[in-house]
Amino acid sequence: MWLGVMVLASWVWKAVAEPMGRREAAVAEPTLSGGAAKDGPPAETTAETARRDGAGRAFVGFDSNEYPGDASLAALRRHFAFVGYWLNAPPGATGDGWAGKREALKRAGFGFVVLWNGRLDAEIVKAQRSGTKPESLGAREGGAAVAVARAEHFPAGATIFLDQEEGGRMLPEQAGYLLAWTEAVDRGGYRPGVYGSGQPVADGPGKTITTAEDIRQRVRAGRLHEVAMWVYQDACPPSNGCSLKPPALASSGTAGAEVWQYAQSPRRPEITRACAKSYAADGSCRAPDVPGVLLDLSVAGSADPSGGR
Repeated sequence: MWLGVMVLASWVWKAVAEPMGRREAAVAEPTLSGGAAKDGPPAETTAETARRDGAGRAFVGFDSNEYPGDASLAALRRHFAFVGYWLNAPPGATGDGWAGKREALKRAGFGFVVLWNGRLDAEIVKAQRSGTKPESLGAREGGAAVAVARAEHFPAGATIFLDQEEGGRMLPEQAGYLLAWTEAVDRGGYRPGVYGSGQPVADGPGKTITTAEDIRQRVRAGRLHEVAMWVYQDACPPSNGCSLKPPALASSGTAGAEVWQYAQSPRRPEITRACAKSYAADGSCRAPDVPGVLLDLSVAGSADPSGGR
């Protein structure tokens, strides 16, 4: 989820025909002139109804490490139904520009995917060498995530996703940290989730694993609470690249994933050659009328995947 603000680049989104029926912000394509699409209906009002949203419907959202600014919200809402909301400083950042912005985003009509930036393996190992067990660190930070979610007025039962940046099979200390975090979030009255890799990597002769699969195996083995999955898999295919016409959620490669991040900024050249033309010349993904903000794009079956409204 490395994102930031870069210089303006000139680029074009592919135009596609709008589906018949009521127009939704989730699937509306921007015009090349930057004309406004009609906003879709307000996102759901509770965590439970958010997770029951219409079968087969696709909603597009974005996340960015930098808050795009209040003045950009109306333009972004023309294209996106939900937004990634950081509860702590995003990766690579020293502060959290999203803090205190929930009400402004809610008034603008956005749903939410609520995020907590987790620890890299090197950080977990460093803490372990200083006497803090991975499980203790995870439990403490899970409790901190709950406290911030409450302070930001996210409703009880909303899903908080732990940002697990490193992919593949987890190391023992990573698993200890992550699963202690998810259990602490559940104890705090919220629903635990993980943002993790859905991209298969080698896992022994003739075998592959994804982080999402590894987490689910460990949850089952430990008889732990269910963990919602937000997977990133930006390889083309199955992704179609930086497009507001999202691929089907079911084609992410992770069965039961609730959110699929299918485009990242900047793109990863080694896995996005087939969809390179959908990105800007500098490899970034940007909204047509808010070109100063780099975006990651996700698709979900709900306009409020975390139930954060």
